[in-house]
Amino acid sequence: MYQFSYAEIMEEGVAVSKDRERQVLERSIALLKAAMALEGGYGKETVEAVYFTRRVWIRFVEDLGNPENQLDGELRANLISIAIWILKEIEKIRKRESTNFQGIIDITTIIKDGIQ
Repeated sequence: MYQFSYAEIMEEGVAVSKDRERQVLERSIALLKAAMALEGGYGKETVEAVYFTRRVWIRFVEDLGNPENQLDGELRANLISIAIWILKEIEKIRKRESTNFQGIIDITTIIKDGIQ
């Protein structure tokens, strides 16, 4: 029978969660790049990218706002501010008021690369 310490199990859970977060952000980036590559600037790919990216960042805001979130308060506040900016930009894209895919891609890539 295997015995693991609570700390080992928790550490593995955190590592799995961080890996999942990176994968979700990579998916969002891929969808945004596909939408950005469209000739007309708006199509099925754009709808999918907007919907997915919006869901991701709303979920991050919910998690960051949870009192049980263990990140430093200042870091949480900064990430929430970034999320709000991304959500505003993605809404502009949805309304066809912007094509700032690259800005969202750049910020999302920085966040993804910062997940350790």
